Parts: sequence; C-alpha cells; structure tokens
Amino acid sequence: MSQDTAQKVYKEMTIEDILSRFPHKSQKLAQEMTNTGLHCVGCGAAVWETLEAGMLSHDFSPEDVDAMVERLNAILAQESDLSTITLTKRAADKYRHILKEDGKEGWGLRFGDKAAGCSGFEYVLDYSEAANGDDQIFLSEGVEIHVNKADVSRLLGSEIDYVDGLNGAGFKISNPNVKGSCGCGKSQSY
Repeated sequence: MSQDTAQKVYKEMTIEDILSRFPHKSQKLAQEMTNTGLHCVGCGAAVWETLEAGMLSHDFSPEDVDAMVERLNAILAQESDLSTITLTKRAADKYRHILKEDGKEGWGLRFGDKAAGCSGFEYVLDYSEAANGDDQIFLSEGVEIHVNKADVSRLLGSEIDYVDGLNGAGFKISNPNVKGSCGCGKSQSY
C-alpha cells in the first residue's frame, strides 16, 4: 500500500483494520461510526466486516457509506498540536459542570496514564486542587491540566473530548503518540 493510501479510510477496509491502522484517532473514528448508528463498532463479532458491508447490512445506503468515508477521512486529516494538551470546549464545559456539582470549582484536571489494560497503558483523569512540584501545567479552554513531567512525552498532542450519546458518555482521548490500542478501546501502547 502506498504512503498516500495508507493514511486514508476506504469502504473496503474492515472496521478492525480502520481502528487498528489509526490507533491515534481510533476514539474519534469509533465515535463517528457509533454516532451515525453503526453500533457494531465495539462488537467483537462484527469488526471483521468491511465498513461498507457493515453499513449496508444496517440499512444504510451506498451514499451513506461514501459520506461516512468522507467524515472518517476528515477526522484523520485533523492536525494535532504536538506542543500542548487540549480540552475541547465541550469537555471543558462538562468538567466545569462536574466541578460545580462536586463543590470543587476552580480546580484543575489531573491527566496521566498508568500501566494497565491489555495494551499497556490506560488514561487517568482526576480532580487536581493544585499542581504538584513535578507537574507540567497546560491551560486549555480556561481549565488547568496538570500532568506529571514523567508522562508528558507520551501525552503531548492529546485532545480530551467529551461525548454524550446513547452508547455511552464520557471523556474520550485522542493521542497522536499511540501506536496500538486494544479492541475494547480502554488501553493503548506507545
């Protein structure tokens, strides 16, 4: 496969191939497919299907398949800022809402990873009243993000988003440093 085709999604690719070939964007790609109504994305029995076959078997039209391919390739084309860690506006708003509910307004967000899961590391998000001495501080959408300096090289360029849908809600992380991820989407390797 040429360099050009290696960086694109095609309708003939299996869902598993799409998610494993682009692990740094797998959260966003899976969310786009799920939001569209292709709910078999996380199903181990259906990842062998091509994107086209999966969509057509769920009563999508060929035009829907082409539109999905375009949206997935638009996600792949999005640039990451490799010098920082960011929150989307939606994630920042949700985090501030959670802080208010828990009486922790003004607190920062602790972001890191820990050795766990079948692929090596899992992300950790937590409250952070104040940065520690060994933290690097990032500011995004008015929220301080506290990251242990030992973790920064693995996490730089990450975007933290919040999704809310019928198939689950929560914070989702896209990290350009990820080289592989597990089928369940809960852990990654660098």
